[in-house]
Amino acid sequence: MNKRGRRGALRWTAAAAVIGAIVGITGCQQTAPRAKAAATPGSTEAITNMAGGGQAGGACVFVKPDGAQKFGHVGWGFRVTGTDQWVYGAVENPTNKLYTPPGGDIGAWHAQGSYDRMLSDMSRDAHYPGKSTHPYSRYRCVASSTSDVNAAWAMIRTVESRGFLVGFDRRTGELTSRDCLDATYDVLKAYRTRHLTYSPRLNVPNVWVETLWAWSDRTLTPR
Repeated sequence: MNKRGRRGALRWTAAAAVIGAIVGITGCQQTAPRAKAAATPGSTEAITNMAGGGQAGGACVFVKPDGAQKFGHVGWGFRVTGTDQWVYGAVENPTNKLYTPPGGDIGAWHAQGSYDRMLSDMSRDAHYPGKSTHPYSRYRCVASSTSDVNAAWAMIRTVESRGFLVGFDRRTGELTSRDCLDATYDVLKAYRTRHLTYSPRLNVPNVWVETLWAWSDRTLTPR
């Protein structure tokens, strides 16, 4: 085999190894219930008057730590600036497939309500019943002096219509992803959330969640 052929074979071998390592992430769901973690305080900015209105924005990440073979699963929420309303949702990927084309069932949903309603809904998987063996059990929030609700709404429409992918994009040939973490990150980035850690494609949800500096960290129990 010539050098070019060996390089090509090595690239495909490496790609196959990466895909094999991340297959567990593709479910973006959870397996067995996890032990409840103790709540840890966040920064003074992290969770101040989240339930109230005011001029500041705010964002939350909801976590199923045992999701996708313990790689984790995440959903998102953001405050409608200046109100007591929050918009929240997720991409659940109920089929557990590596690829679902645009327009297919990726378990995408969103809802709007008060902060308390959001916590209640997420803690019970109220908007996606019967698809999970365990609801969201952890959440991290941060106040945000910057926000763009219209851009976040536009991104919700984008992530809900673009399908699901972990692996090679059939259009570009690139190794990439459009999964639950990508949906969460893209929506909160569009919202202009402060202290939002960058998340590259093919990232691991549980690893990324730990990098959210200045965010609160609390246990979410059914309510």
